[in-house]
Amino acid sequence: MSTIELDEFRRLLETERARLVKTVHFLHDENPGSLEDELGEIGLGRDDNHLGDTASETYERELDQGLEAGVQQTLGEIESAILRIDDGTYGTCLMCGKPIAEQRLRAIPWARLCIDDQRRVG
Repeated sequence: MSTIELDEFRRLLETERARLVKTVHFLHDENPGSLEDELGEIGLGRDDNHLGDTASETYERELDQGLEAGVQQTLGEIESAILRIDDGTYGTCLMCGKPIAEQRLRAIPWARLCIDDQRRVG
């Protein structure tokens, strides 16, 4: 892979990393405290609140936590891809050692595996 292509993929990775970091910050801003803090007196068992309120807030918080976990995993993959650019192994399948197709890298710049090996591992 040429230096120009590697620079382009580095920019793609860095742009995606910045976008995902903003997403994490947004999720943290949306959920600044614990679930108990957010629910307030609901967690204390007061009768004037509904079980539905607790369920809705719990669902939203769990959804956000799941989203953040996925974002953190992708951020780790992006960091690994940038390290592979630095060490000269970017664009090479970690299983078979063959080049990863450019179309695949354009779609998923942090891809570790060629499409055939990715299909095998699921």
